[in-house]
Amino acid sequence: MATRRRVILDCDPGHDDAMAILLAAASPGLELLAITTVAGNQTLDKVTLNARRVCSVAGIRDVPIAAGCERPMVRDRLIADSIHGTSGLDGPAWSDTTVEEDPRNGVELMASALREAPLTIVATGPLTNVGTLLQREPGLAARIERVVLMGGAIGLGNWTPSAEFNIHADPEAAATLFASGLPITMVPLEVTHRALATPDVLARIDALGTPVAQMAATLLRYFADTYERVFGFPAPAVHDPCAVAWLLDPGVVETRHLNVAIDITPGLSYGRTVCDVYRTTGRPANADVGIDLDADRFWKLMIGAIGSYPA
Repeated sequence: MATRRRVILDCDPGHDDAMAILLAAASPGLELLAITTVAGNQTLDKVTLNARRVCSVAGIRDVPIAAGCERPMVRDRLIADSIHGTSGLDGPAWSDTTVEEDPRNGVELMASALREAPLTIVATGPLTNVGTLLQREPGLAARIERVVLMGGAIGLGNWTPSAEFNIHADPEAAATLFASGLPITMVPLEVTHRALATPDVLARIDALGTPVAQMAATLLRYFADTYERVFGFPAPAVHDPCAVAWLLDPGVVETRHLNVAIDITPGLSYGRTVCDVYRTTGRPANADVGIDLDADRFWKLMIGAIGSYPA
């Protein structure tokens, strides 16, 4: 029997984070040790409640959910309420949660799990928890097998002209990670903008006819409305589960080994992921950076995961 990969999902739910939770928890190749939350798409209390909401509907009861950092390492806090709404997970009419919050701090939970055995961190929100862990517990860094993150962009940003939201929300934490020497897979906007929840995708989810499928479709339809209004997209880009999908099937995301630096200087490029595509800087590569997505393969994984939850 193949060994399951030990994983912590660090997230800020968020509509696409909800999809990442469903994919990670349903995948037999992963041992989802914990879900840790970080302020990002909404405040820490709201995103932690949202993780509990998703797990309550999906019946994910054996995975602790622990709140981590409530503000970035240096900058003022950002939230993405223009995209994810007042709750951070607008759309469904949520019932009371049946999954409780773990009393441990999320960063402490990460450290405790690392002391037990090496693991992979999948980060789909700002990197505050990861950066804080590396600063507080540098001796544990060698036990992090890889950090797979959704964030950054080779070209245009989506929160400023230069920067993607997750990195811009805590550039100093991102800089800490990319300077750490750890194995990193970065799944940027160039990849995730190809993971579109088209009407065909939504129809396939609707056809599953389960409570989890209904939740997923409702979330994605709300997301579709905001993406059309804010970005002019014909369908919403479902960013975060792309990072989980790479971990399950690296062929889903084509990558290149590049040097990535984080701009932490004040100004228009604050939070930019500076990707040395043409290797002009002479700096050694420090990340596997996604450049393309096999969208059909991705949605096969995602819809298969949604369909695995009971009726």
